[in-house]
Amino acid sequence: MTTDATATAPWLIVGLGNPGPGYAANRHNVGFMVADLLAGRIGGSFKRAAKAQAQVLEGRIGPVGPANRRVILAKPMSYMNLSGGPVVALRDFYKVPTANIVAIHDELDIDYGVLRLKLGGGDNGHNGLKSMTKAMGADYHRLRFGIGRPPGRQQVADFVLKDFSATERKELDYFVDRAADAVECLVTEGLERAQSTYNS
Repeated sequence: MTTDATATAPWLIVGLGNPGPGYAANRHNVGFMVADLLAGRIGGSFKRAAKAQAQVLEGRIGPVGPANRRVILAKPMSYMNLSGGPVVALRDFYKVPTANIVAIHDELDIDYGVLRLKLGGGDNGHNGLKSMTKAMGADYHRLRFGIGRPPGRQQVADFVLKDFSATERKELDYFVDRAADAVECLVTEGLERAQSTYNS
């Protein structure tokens, strides 16, 4: 539910992933990929946050006028399973309502490239969400980016920490671009509009 406070407050858009070049192209790091694309659209670069273990970029999203929103893009540098600490520190520093936080993350239980936007819910075994929910409750937005289930008997942990396959990479840029569009729609037009446009 939108209140006067949340309507005028900034948004905190959090791409979830693991820091370091060894993880950069992993399936688990698709949140970082979307955040990087959004940073490029805003026209800035990430800088180390003074008050949190994260990289941040402040900017604005949306057309000139009432739909234009102040946003803080963030990539926690704490490793996935400790994401909650940096997110809460940024939330408190920038005075962002929990309902104005968006977590962008990989999702095993939906097919590759499929997007799902939602508010609240469980963590479905995702360590980044688990850490965020433990730190601040579950009432934040999520953009779930489908990566599908591992083939055969491959372990989930091994699957998410591997790079996208050559076949997947052919469409990855398109799906990341669409995910960035979905985040922008959520922030400027609201959850219902974003869901009707991007939930497939």
